[in-house]
Amino acid sequence: MENIEALREEVLAEVENAADLAVLEDVRISALGKKGRITGLMKNLGKMDPDQRREFGQTLNAVKDQVAGAIDTRKTALEDAALEARLSGERIDVTLSSRPDETAGRIHPISQTIDEIVSIFGEMGFALAEGPDVEDDFHNFTALNIPPEHPAREMQDTFYLPEREDGSRLVLRT
Repeated sequence: MENIEALREEVLAEVENAADLAVLEDVRISALGKKGRITGLMKNLGKMDPDQRREFGQTLNAVKDQVAGAIDTRKTALEDAALEARLSGERIDVTLSSRPDETAGRIHPISQTIDEIVSIFGEMGFALAEGPDVEDDFHNFTALNIPPEHPAREMQDTFYLPEREDGSRLVLRT
């Protein structure tokens, strides 16, 4: 029994003195691993007489559980310390994008489609004619020989803007 208590104290001291996770893993393997010191004592339980085995087994299981708990606790403490050290060494720039691989923006799908159509018609010999989106009534209808009673001039087919001071009407180009 003194042997088990000495082993427990020794292993717990090694666990507390473990400076990093690799050393702690070595301590775990040397104590609880397949060929570990506590595992070796557990293998000898089968050779003992039943009364001695029960008492020795209970003590040995308690030591094993205590060592495993101490190892888990120390592992958590070492992981927390490593994380804290890493986080304290990093500076986070909150002005940076959360998605560094993405560009600042993209072309809208409608604009992209219009550009492709203009390119296709340009290859066929057509040219893009650009002009104002707001036009007066004369240039939108009368100059194109569309009579005043034509259905295209009705309110549901044309967007009329308020009249100008000179009495001419502005329309959205159709």
